[in-house]
Amino acid sequence: MEYKTLNNGIKIPVLGFGTFQISGKQCVESVLQALKQGYRLIDTAEAYGNEKEIGEAIRLSNVSRKELFIVSKVNFTSYENTKEVIKQSLEHLQTDYLDLVLLHWPFGHYYQAWRDLEDLYNQGIIKAIGISNFDMDRMIDLIHFNHVVPAVNQIETHVLCQRQEEHQWLNKYQVAHFAYAPLGQGQLQDMFEIPIIQELALKYQKTPAQICLRYLTQSDQIVICKTIHEQRMIENISIFDFMLTEEEMNKVKAIDRKQIQIGKANQPEFVEFAMTW
Repeated sequence: MEYKTLNNGIKIPVLGFGTFQISGKQCVESVLQALKQGYRLIDTAEAYGNEKEIGEAIRLSNVSRKELFIVSKVNFTSYENTKEVIKQSLEHLQTDYLDLVLLHWPFGHYYQAWRDLEDLYNQGIIKAIGISNFDMDRMIDLIHFNHVVPAVNQIETHVLCQRQEEHQWLNKYQVAHFAYAPLGQGQLQDMFEIPIIQELALKYQKTPAQICLRYLTQSDQIVICKTIHEQRMIENISIFDFMLTEEEMNKVKAIDRKQIQIGKANQPEFVEFAMTW
């Protein structure tokens, strides 16, 4: 595993296990298997409704809490009750601290929620705080009118939506680029058929998915992958035994379509809350 140091000095694995739309017994079994295969970054959210199952999987795994990096998110409908949501997450995940907590969307009373996260961060209950699905103008505004700079911004990112301009802004403000849907959540299978991806997979004896993931991690991004299949868990984490050359990185960079698709599809219905303060 490779690690990235966040802007407050803590280290995070650059590849983690995502749990979006995994629930019940399947969630417990999937997280257990992911931990067995070496994943130590586990990503969840209040909105996913699976924190209890993740907590149970962690308990059953016997993996030391010190080895884990647990990420959760507060949903925008709960921003007026952020501290209560965090307390609930701690209970469900069976831990007394969280490594990273994000505001899931830039809707509703997110300023109030951010200041609650700042308070919990200052108490040491949360080791780092960040944001998710924030456009750059919202992020910059949040930074200028609050005390703690977000450690990360978790946004849809894959080889067909590389967020290159956003990446420059994130670097400028020392906010880590945290990629979700790095393989398109099954909706963008054509990315695996692109000639340069196929060519590199053949050269390095890797799968197209592994080439896509390696490109992202080499682009200074933190990546979370979701799957319930053991073989794909193994495949996704087996990307640290090769490096793409600068020329190859530039070729993959050139296939960017700059199209955000997954994030829009998952966006909450009540977007009229976006300007509620």
